[in-house]
Amino acid sequence: MTPFTLTPFVALMLLVAPVAARAQQASPWQPSPGHVQVPVWPGTPPNLRPPAGPETVTRTKSNELVAGQPWTYIENVTRPTFTVYAPTTKNTGAAVMVFPGGGYQILAIDLEGTEICDWLTSNGITCVLLKYRVPFGGPSWQRSCDCSINPKPQPALQDAQRTMGLLRLHAREWNIAPDKIGVLGFSAGGHLVAAMSNAYRRRAYAPIDSADRLSARPDFAVGIYPGHLWVRGRSPITFNPDLHVTRDTPPTFLLQAQTDSIDDVNQSLAYYAALRAAGVPTELHLYYNGGHAFGLRRTKDPITEWPRLVERWLRTIGVISP
Repeated sequence: MTPFTLTPFVALMLLVAPVAARAQQASPWQPSPGHVQVPVWPGTPPNLRPPAGPETVTRTKSNELVAGQPWTYIENVTRPTFTVYAPTTKNTGAAVMVFPGGGYQILAIDLEGTEICDWLTSNGITCVLLKYRVPFGGPSWQRSCDCSINPKPQPALQDAQRTMGLLRLHAREWNIAPDKIGVLGFSAGGHLVAAMSNAYRRRAYAPIDSADRLSARPDFAVGIYPGHLWVRGRSPITFNPDLHVTRDTPPTFLLQAQTDSIDDVNQSLAYYAALRAAGVPTELHLYYNGGHAFGLRRTKDPITEWPRLVERWLRTIGVISP
């Protein structure tokens, strides 16, 4: 089994921070008014595990801040959904499915979810926020068993593939160009970006309906401080053998900091090398400072200017107009 790191750093903090330091609500997460969650599956999701408890939404307090602000995370997602956020400016036709991080244990639903949608929709891009299954959604360390796991098939990948088919099926309804749908993910969500980019030829589940006959391949991909892409301890740097990059892997943007102590910069380097060897158009940005799990919240570190880099890249590859 490929060794994995715990991502993001906040998953470790959850083990040691007192519950009193957080505001917890034992009910499913709800989007802001005017937005509706769409079930990913028409019935019971495939490979559904017995829930460890009810879906819980938690707001951190003073000891768990990012850029001086609290953030919200979701635990125990067994019924995956997606929420479509329409552009607030002129619609470019492009859409991005967003995968919050959280080590495949939690979902940082605002820091790496709704806040990302606010940025995308302000640039005329439809944002599709995926609430995928956690825990046990993908390769990860799980605190419940104090062990590393590598589920096959991966429930989070099943959720993402199914959602991509639904987006293409309903593209006209949601004013989306079906050939301009990309994926963007953070930390463990960055691994899900890579999995979606390289495991699209067949579904990781038995097809259900016409949505599953449409392509699950993203048209472009963005991985921000991705995890689970490097086989730790291997020399030279070794890419995750579960992922098979080809020349048909979509154009990819990667960004990470050398001071990331949770997902080593080798995560991005390993993936970049595999993409480059396959001839995939790839843009890699490495910074010295920045750490991990900053979302798009601005700090003194230049790496937090990354949204401007992505906007420029999307223009370069023709997803949005110059």
